[in-house]
Amino acid sequence: QVQLVESGGGLVQAGGSLRLSCKASGRTFSLYTMAWFRQAPGKKREFAAYITLNGGSTYYTDSLKDRFTISRDKAYNTVYLQVNSLKPEDTAIYYCAARKLRYGTRQDEYEYWGQGTQVTVAS
Repeated sequence: QVQLVESGGGLVQAGGSLRLSCKASGRTFSLYTMAWFRQAPGKKREFAAYITLNGGSTYYTDSLKDRFTISRDKAYNTVYLQVNSLKPEDTAIYYCAARKLRYGTRQDEYEYWGQGTQVTVAS
């Protein structure tokens, strides 16, 4: 049974940093694109970043690319999101998602999702 479990969220002061983790289980994920989305209270879920199969390439939302870094471990079953210089508007639930072979920035392109980890940035 495929599961994605996020961790690493919490309360941080503006300007601080967090490293979010997503642990995937249930199958081998070396051929899957892994992505991070986020959803702020009262707003639609938005794309943040993805990393392709075998960590071959990365892509970021333009507004986040200078502060966010996505990576995955050598076993390909854990993906990370390093978030720096956090702002209050970064407050959101951060979700991990996965899809096989293909990549994209739309929610409906991803077939597997975690339950999310809460990031709260205090001003």
